[in-house]
Amino acid sequence: MRSFVSVFVLFVNFSLCFADDWPQWLGPQRDGEWREMGIVDKFPAGGPKVLWRKPCGSGYSGPAIAAGRLYLTDFVPDDGEKLPAGGFSKSKTTGKERLTCRESATGKPVWSKDYPVTYAIGYPGGPRVMPTIDGDCVYTLGAMGDLRCHEAATGQVVWSKNFPKDYQAPMPVWGFAAHPLVDGENLICLAGGTDNRLVVAFDKKTGTELWTSQSCPGDFGYCPPMIFEFGGKRQLIIWHSRAVVGLEPNTGKRIWKVDFESRSALTAPTPRKVGDDGLFVTAFYNGGLLLKVGAENAEVIWKSSAKGERPEQTTDLSSIMATPVVVGDSIYGVCSYGQLRCIEAKTGKRVWETMKATRGRFTPPKVAAENEPGGGERWSNAFLTPYRDRFFLFNEQGDLIIARLSPKGYEEIDRAPILEPTNTMAGRKVVWVHPAYANGCIFVRNDVEVICVNLQRDKGQP
Repeated sequence: MRSFVSVFVLFVNFSLCFADDWPQWLGPQRDGEWREMGIVDKFPAGGPKVLWRKPCGSGYSGPAIAAGRLYLTDFVPDDGEKLPAGGFSKSKTTGKERLTCRESATGKPVWSKDYPVTYAIGYPGGPRVMPTIDGDCVYTLGAMGDLRCHEAATGQVVWSKNFPKDYQAPMPVWGFAAHPLVDGENLICLAGGTDNRLVVAFDKKTGTELWTSQSCPGDFGYCPPMIFEFGGKRQLIIWHSRAVVGLEPNTGKRIWKVDFESRSALTAPTPRKVGDDGLFVTAFYNGGLLLKVGAENAEVIWKSSAKGERPEQTTDLSSIMATPVVVGDSIYGVCSYGQLRCIEAKTGKRVWETMKATRGRFTPPKVAAENEPGGGERWSNAFLTPYRDRFFLFNEQGDLIIARLSPKGYEEIDRAPILEPTNTMAGRKVVWVHPAYANGCIFVRNDVEVICVNLQRDKGQP
């Protein structure tokens, strides 16, 4: 019996090494890295196999995966309503924001919950924030500021808040987009409230307000809260449209603040830790900023000299959506017109750039023949996910790319189209959704369907 138990435990531990969930923004450790084993080095002939595809509504929010379930938010317009074709339209659209639960292995529906909402924001293509799964709860944040805690098993709403109503939060131009952070018993949100209520920590089980902190008038931005350790001290990093601040995670008390005003409040890419004491942020119009952070203070190491967002005006990295990746002394990220760049972390100096990662089957031949970005490639995007010695890149044209990134350059290993771009609000068809990588698969959606694509290495592959 003892031998059987030992073998069973060994089997379970072995299995866990190969399977992992993706329960929150940027994965299990909120760092964007995929750590499962047994994943393909190169796609099989004909491309990776789609295991299932199921219909869904519109949205920019990626799926979350945990305990054999997939959770996805979307937007379904009311009968007779239609989303505008352009992202800068000011027209209102009524409909429902919805949270659906499916079996992750098959896509079979388990339950669905919705609530009425009227969109009055730029790029009203659906929710921006992926669900956050923590134990038996699923947390969602809608584009108009509806925060909800659901029972993971049934979808029943446990508690809810509305940031504009409950915290007098101004409506961000592009809607609420900062992914909540679970830290112990706290659910930490960028609520945008006035009077020292920009950041709010709720009891994750009851929704009771635990503490509030900071103020930022007007559009406060879109950056998710993050926790890093600096100087042996856990610090809650908040990047809003006026500054980067470090807070005590348990109280919200401010430790330090560095002013960094971001034009149009475009603070979307997630901050990244660099080495032991570096903190990097990047903004579309303003470029990058590297801070040296200690236990009690922070100082600027370098700040971008970018004069704007156009290719000739950028210097280091001016990202609009994609979270950069730090590997050693290098930072990799997508700049303002789709340039995948490598920069030196310590100086911001550009090492190389390429347009290959954000281009694909829909790029006009004349544009594809040029090394420089074309005028129609503004905001071009690809989401970077490091995996062991390589990267998976999912670009806005629905191509999945395997590549190696190093200071020496971009080495594309393979690519395959896995999803059709459907959102037209950028003036071209795009899919601006960060995938989830779990259980040997990639899970991703557009405005029509959510799919599961197998990325496990065949048994016969070396």
